[in-house]
Amino acid sequence: MTQPIRLLIVDDHLLAREGVKEILEDQKEFVIVGEAANGIQAIQKTEELLPDLVLMDISMPKMNGFDATKEIKSKFPNVKIVMMTVSYDITDWFEALKRGAQGYLLKNLNTEDMLNGLKAYSMDEIPMSKEMAFRIWKEFKKDGQAEQTLSVREQEVLQLVAKGSSNKEISKQLSISENTVKTHMKNILGKLHLENRVQLASYAYDNGIV
Repeated sequence: MTQPIRLLIVDDHLLAREGVKEILEDQKEFVIVGEAANGIQAIQKTEELLPDLVLMDISMPKMNGFDATKEIKSKFPNVKIVMMTVSYDITDWFEALKRGAQGYLLKNLNTEDMLNGLKAYSMDEIPMSKEMAFRIWKEFKKDGQAEQTLSVREQEVLQLVAKGSSNKEISKQLSISENTVKTHMKNILGKLHLENRVQLASYAYDNGIV
């Protein structure tokens, strides 16, 4: 049986935390292991609990979500962080990604979309439209990173990632296992000095790969 995703909720508003807990309480895929009301507490709780996923608000007292995300990712790079925000400002989304977050979710999402987003991020998928990927690509220009550093198979995986394909879809299209896809992903990110799939999609758009 697959282990549930251990989730830490970080938001300075109690009602917001309670709302997330209410949405997730009947979801077997998630278990809430802790809460925090600011960035400093988020770092402390992450060190104490080692969650799989942190749902992080941006605007908080004492330390904001951006700074907390950077600190957590520097210490615990395997902990996934998803920003939960009311902001439609694209610069906030860019800043979150630069600090190491896997992505973002808007607080006004309906329950189904929020759950689908959390599940996707927890599985290293990116629930992002092609339009959004196109808006993001300019923020992540990588000078001196040549496509020829990748093997033919890695280039094929990169193209499919940039088109929004999940690991499962890539494995089917290339007739390889999902574990092999994950290995290729790890190698590609390492070779291109990128941190996540969003930056990878941005790189592909930037270099005309898709």
